[in-house]
Amino acid sequence: MSKSTIILQQFELGPLQNFLYFLGDGSTNEIAVIDPAWDINFLIKEARRQKFKITAVFLTHGHPDHVNGLAAMLSQCDVPAYICKKESEFFKPRHKNLIETAPGESLRIGSLEIKTLHTPGHSPGCQCFWVENYLISGDAIFINGCGRCDLPGSDPKQMYDSLYNKIMKLPDETVIYPGHNYGPVPFDTVANQKKTNPYLRCKNINEFLQERMGVYL
Repeated sequence: MSKSTIILQQFELGPLQNFLYFLGDGSTNEIAVIDPAWDINFLIKEARRQKFKITAVFLTHGHPDHVNGLAAMLSQCDVPAYICKKESEFFKPRHKNLIETAPGESLRIGSLEIKTLHTPGHSPGCQCFWVENYLISGDAIFINGCGRCDLPGSDPKQMYDSLYNKIMKLPDETVIYPGHNYGPVPFDTVANQKKTNPYLRCKNINEFLQERMGVYL
């Protein structure tokens, strides 16, 4: 599938500078809404304006700022909502449409196959969505930053593994689309992030823990 047929649109909504996404198949106009929160009416109206058909919801994780619009979205769009089964039960939304996915499971929108990448650290069930050279990363990695590791269910050692053994091993041309607008630009390549993101420049896990948490292993 050529890149020209992929729908990928980024929206900043809410007081925490959340990025929400439309991801889908341009040949069928079917899309998934990623992390519906804050202004569901806007998202649904925008999808209708562009003649997109919402056929799924993808959740990067279950923190409230990423799912606080899920019930409203599903009340207007009766579609499956996918979350990693590793997510903490405390953060997992309760809804009949929720489907738990296995780490690494692929999802499909139209003819577009999207790979899930399990990236725990910020939460146990954090997952990224990877298609061709695009990675919607949620709170695993930001532009020049990474997700907090001091919340219930967080684990800085898992975050190190997710960053260094998963995200950094993606092709350099992969473009990271994060879950918040916390960086100098809204998206960036893996190659550039290896140069500018301080959490990707640590020599070992001890240095990462010192940088991120102020402690040593």
